[in-house]
Amino acid sequence: MARPLIALDADGVLLDFHLGYASAWQRAFGHAPVERDPLAYWPMDRWHVERLDAQRRERFRAAFDDHFWATMPAIDGALQACHRLQDAGFDLVCVSALDLEFEAARLRNLRDLGFPIKRVVATGNAAGERSPKADTITELRPVAFVDDYVPYMRGVPADVHTALVLRAPNGSPNVGDDMVLAKSVHHDLAAFTEHWLAR
Repeated sequence: MARPLIALDADGVLLDFHLGYASAWQRAFGHAPVERDPLAYWPMDRWHVERLDAQRRERFRAAFDDHFWATMPAIDGALQACHRLQDAGFDLVCVSALDLEFEAARLRNLRDLGFPIKRVVATGNAAGERSPKADTITELRPVAFVDDYVPYMRGVPADVHTALVLRAPNGSPNVGDDMVLAKSVHHDLAAFTEHWLAR
């Protein structure tokens, strides 16, 4: 019999995109940015970074390569939370709004860090009224879907438990009418795991 599945976002749930962003900045420009607001949701607001002209923007974008997506650090407590979920009888899949070309690098990153995740589904991040993750969640039919960006819960089937990780409140997009899409709200994946396993 198949084990129940939990779908997990990567950036902001499993992996620390903010630290990855700072590392990419250092690779592109030779110095690490200074932290400006540790509670900022978006990395451009967290780090003291200047606006880039077109040439420097291309140089920075080039740092978001396979190496970047394969070497992002884990968020504190996320690895242990995943092992607790797996030990409790759940299989885990990562559903990431990432370009397909980096899907293998993301999986390598998770496996190298020791996450008990055998599959990553890269959905892309096309804007629209419906989440780019909704079709994948519909197809996978997990019992729960954990993300840190509430608009990615638009169009997710009603029978899937949608759990929102509310990290870094300053400038957060997790406000307004979309908040009703989250069936539970947690500080991080570890808090979701406590909630889920206590049901």
